[in-house]
Amino acid sequence: MSRRADVVVVGAGIAGVSAAYELTVTHGIRNVVIVDPRPPLSLTSDKSTECYRNWWPNLPMVGLMSRSIDLLERMAAESGNRFALNRRGYLFVSGDEENFHRMVEDAHHTSTLGAGPVRFHPGPSPYRPSPPEGFIGAPEGADILVGADEVLDHFPYLTPEVVGAIHVRRAGWFSAQQLGAWMLDQGKERGLEFVVDEVAGIGVSAGAIRSVSLAGGGEIATEVVIDAAGPMAGRVAALVDIDLPLFSELHIKVAYRDHMGVVARDAPMVIWSDTQHLDWSIEEREALAEQGRDDLLGEMPIFCHFRPEGGEGSPYLLGLWEYHGLVQEPSWPLPEDPLYPEVVVRGLTTMVPGFDVYRERLPHSVVDGGYYTKTMENRPLVGPAGPTGFNLMAGLSGFGVMVAAGAADLLAKHVTGTELPSYSDAFLLERYDDADYLASIQGPTGQL
Repeated sequence: MSRRADVVVVGAGIAGVSAAYELTVTHGIRNVVIVDPRPPLSLTSDKSTECYRNWWPNLPMVGLMSRSIDLLERMAAESGNRFALNRRGYLFVSGDEENFHRMVEDAHHTSTLGAGPVRFHPGPSPYRPSPPEGFIGAPEGADILVGADEVLDHFPYLTPEVVGAIHVRRAGWFSAQQLGAWMLDQGKERGLEFVVDEVAGIGVSAGAIRSVSLAGGGEIATEVVIDAAGPMAGRVAALVDIDLPLFSELHIKVAYRDHMGVVARDAPMVIWSDTQHLDWSIEEREALAEQGRDDLLGEMPIFCHFRPEGGEGSPYLLGLWEYHGLVQEPSWPLPEDPLYPEVVVRGLTTMVPGFDVYRERLPHSVVDGGYYTKTMENRPLVGPAGPTGFNLMAGLSGFGVMVAAGAADLLAKHVTGTELPSYSDAFLLERYDDADYLASIQGPTGQL
């Protein structure tokens, strides 16, 4: 096959599909081609927890995520909310006074970055529960619930040991598969094409992109390539001699059938924000030590969390806890952890005592996952890099689903020469050429 395209997008995950949608639908570029050997949104995008939030600790991320959520809400309105965008929020819960005090301080800081106001409860205004569906008219900012009585009044399934909670309101989840399918449909109506193949090479001449060669044979002449290859982004960039500062962490999740109805179906995403020790018996501790699972015997990390999955009649919950810390080159099938469902249930029991009913006999569960491919400071790479015409939409970490619309909007503005937002430079690869910026990076900043 030999042909021409105005833009070639490498990768059909949520990043690539979003980029193609922006270029075709928003900017009117008719000859855009997505190349991927797999079906759209089938590698890591469909393994996501599909959540979003505008609550971030730095100004560029607040700006990018707020723009992304603006676009998600616009697409929800245009599609009749085909992808079921809700705004149930993220509920960060703590049972430690000192930690909760730090959380409140952080909330005030995030609020000053433009993420919305902070409200205290008890306080001058009553707490407003989030609607279980939709997003119109829902609160923004964050509600800080102080004391066990206040928290349990609204979330009675939580532990009486809770000292406070912060409910981030411009947050929730949606169906990434449905969003991706809708964007593809809109793009195809305007000429977007999908080629089932693998990019084997990228032709460069006089410092500019000239073509893309395919593993199945043939070539696509083009002057613009977008590297949106997710966990494979580094391999694609290497085709034009760019070494991306990316690494990949294994992340898995488990879907439980909450047949005992422990948690209300209208719950938000609920996150335990303290470290904890799991309550193993002496016999269990000895068995774990024999299995070499010392990683489960000491202090366990923060952010064990869950959310309801499915509609009103669904009994399922998604449970997540990244305690592996496994950094590796992406490979499939994923490494297995047969203890993961039990470990997550035990971790969630600290926050929701009712989950104890499942400790002796685990409910039906399904485990899947993927890779968070990220930069050292957990900030994406969006924009031109290397030869003229080569563009990055990479390092979307564990927030690819929520940031894809905003990152695609930013990338499309780079490609088309449209006026850029104030946060654009913060996501360029060239930021690593700045010695002051490098000195400010203290290491990975986490996912939540």
